[in-house]
Amino acid sequence: MSDLICISPIDGKELVRRPAATAAEIEAALTAARIAQKEWRKLSIDERCGYVLKFLDAMLAMNQDVVPELAQQMGRPVRYGGEFGGFEERVRYMVRIANAGLAPYVPDDDRPGFERMIKREPLGVVFVVAPWNYPFMTAVNTVAPALIAGNAVILKHAAQTILVGERFQKAMDIAGLPRGIFKNLVLTHEQTTDLLAKGRVDHTNFTGSVAAGRAIEKAAAGTFMTLGLELGGKDPAYVRADANLDHAVANLVDGAFYNSGQCCCGIERIYVHENLYDRFVDGFVDLTSQYVLGDPLDEKTTLGPMANVRFADWVRKQTAEAIAKGARTHIDTAKYNADVGDTAYLAPQVLTNVDHSMSVMMDESFGPVVGIVKVGSDEEAIRLMNDSPYGLTAALWTQDLKAAERIGGEIETGTIFMNRCDYLDPGLTWTGVKDTGRGTGLSRLGYESLTQPKSYHLRTI
Repeated sequence: MSDLICISPIDGKELVRRPAATAAEIEAALTAARIAQKEWRKLSIDERCGYVLKFLDAMLAMNQDVVPELAQQMGRPVRYGGEFGGFEERVRYMVRIANAGLAPYVPDDDRPGFERMIKREPLGVVFVVAPWNYPFMTAVNTVAPALIAGNAVILKHAAQTILVGERFQKAMDIAGLPRGIFKNLVLTHEQTTDLLAKGRVDHTNFTGSVAAGRAIEKAAAGTFMTLGLELGGKDPAYVRADANLDHAVANLVDGAFYNSGQCCCGIERIYVHENLYDRFVDGFVDLTSQYVLGDPLDEKTTLGPMANVRFADWVRKQTAEAIAKGARTHIDTAKYNADVGDTAYLAPQVLTNVDHSMSVMMDESFGPVVGIVKVGSDEEAIRLMNDSPYGLTAALWTQDLKAAERIGGEIETGTIFMNRCDYLDPGLTWTGVKDTGRGTGLSRLGYESLTQPKSYHLRTI
């Protein structure tokens, strides 16, 4: 049996170590989940929502401890607080729409003597494989609606944020959920794929890399379980000639560099109309240069380390390749004393004179670097935005609502933003196209992905 270890990006030292679950512990959790779910599904939606709201209260009460704990695990500066603003918004929204989202559908063509409806039934046991970058919010996107819909949940959290899984378990225990309905398991990659291959769960939701998503899909092959996969991204932004320049600069700097660029829908490439290009670049570089790189436990720090040295090294490699091909750097990284090789600390960087022959414009960076390209028309911007194997979100800066809707209709992506970015609205479905993955989360459609339809065709004699 091996251990899962979290190495803190702050100092490169071991922060926490947990033993992987034994085969007996995994079997016990799966068996208990299957038994408990049969009774859990019999509770009313309101009763299940009540438990989830108690879980939410218990989690919110931990915020003061969670903020520095997150900084230690994955490097987000404490000045930004935890994730519980978005966490609470998502949970409360899914509770609010639960009865409507799970209500039976009745066909509108009345047929005398017949009762006809489609009911939504829970899938059974839902397995959530959560990432480290937004470890609370990404997990709860599935955990909360899965429980509300009548499923049991097994959570496997990333080693980098292993303590988050324990926080979930503690809050569920405080809320008094029936034994077996929720279980946090410490699992290795091998144990995870083995669990999937045995077909012991009914749905798996995974957030992570494309390569890992393929491994998940391969492991689940032949089990007929349903999958939700949110994988890579290279989210673009387009600043049109009619954009509010100051607003675009401020939003896009934050969208590119918040959380050290480690955001699923963070902005990684920007296309700017030639009429605004020079002023946009000047403003973007000026604001970016104001970031303070340092210890995330220091309130003055606005840019913490990346979660792991290897992540920072990947961005360094992409940046070096772009420079070798002619890209121009705009941030003097020498002033960032912490930005040195062999550490997770990485200064923000803005690149121009970039093109799609460069990895930094085509491959997911997931770090504090962004390329900016001048374009002459909407058509050119659309072509470049679509020149990607990914499609999670795309952001447009314009004063023209109809133009945003028209351009959005031509962009291959799961979500279109106008005059904002890097946000997940629980009222809208969260989904992607191409190599970004499959499935959907949150909104009313999120309940559909965590239930199965059953048709009732009842004739009265």
